[in-house]
Amino acid sequence: MSDKETTHFGYKEVEKDAKAGMVADVFHSVAARYDLMNDLMSGGIHRIWKRFTIELSGVRKNNAVLDIAGGTGDLAARFAELVGPEGRVVLADINDSMLQVGRDKLLDQGRQGNIEFVQADAQFLPFPDNSFDCVTIAFGLRNVTDINLALRSMLRVLKPGGRLLVLEFSKPQNTLLSKAYDTYSFRVLPVMGRLVTNDSESYQYLAESIRKHPDQGTLKNMMEDAGFCQCEYHNMTGGVVALHRGIKA
Repeated sequence: MSDKETTHFGYKEVEKDAKAGMVADVFHSVAARYDLMNDLMSGGIHRIWKRFTIELSGVRKNNAVLDIAGGTGDLAARFAELVGPEGRVVLADINDSMLQVGRDKLLDQGRQGNIEFVQADAQFLPFPDNSFDCVTIAFGLRNVTDINLALRSMLRVLKPGGRLLVLEFSKPQNTLLSKAYDTYSFRVLPVMGRLVTNDSESYQYLAESIRKHPDQGTLKNMMEDAGFCQCEYHNMTGGVVALHRGIKA
């Protein structure tokens, strides 16, 4: 390893400058079957987690919503319905393969009227200050190189009173569940990835990236340090997943 600054890529230490490209390669590989794998990996429960996120978002007619790491557009599609034709939804993703899958999917559903597609890095969002009523990021924050930088970027683009919602895998609250979850993540997921996408390494990375992600309390503290107020989190499925919410003062 050189003397450059490093970060984690799963359980590996890599140069900070290299991580974004390595994460991009993972999602280029899995983009075409991302929705199918989500359903298989979670038994469809990811739809319930996302529904709860939408309910807690408080999004309503004429709002402007930014969905970061929006991937294949599950949240963006529902937000587009909620904000109506005068509202605005931006589906942003750093990965052009995922963005293309999301664009094609929403076009097939006839939902593109009030949705914009932007390739963007969560750390350096290309939007003016105070642009959005709500910012969401679902299962994407753990792939960001510098989470603190990304949180400050999200705060900047939110309007005063705007909400950030972070839906992410987290730390199970029960020891037995935690052990079962580890077994599933490291033994079943890579095999499933190999069978469905012909790519076990990407799903090995995804399992490792979940373990490296900050736990519920740590992420809440990071949001507060970034400048969010009224921060809270809700555990789902025993803490396998947590939904964090913070407000811009």
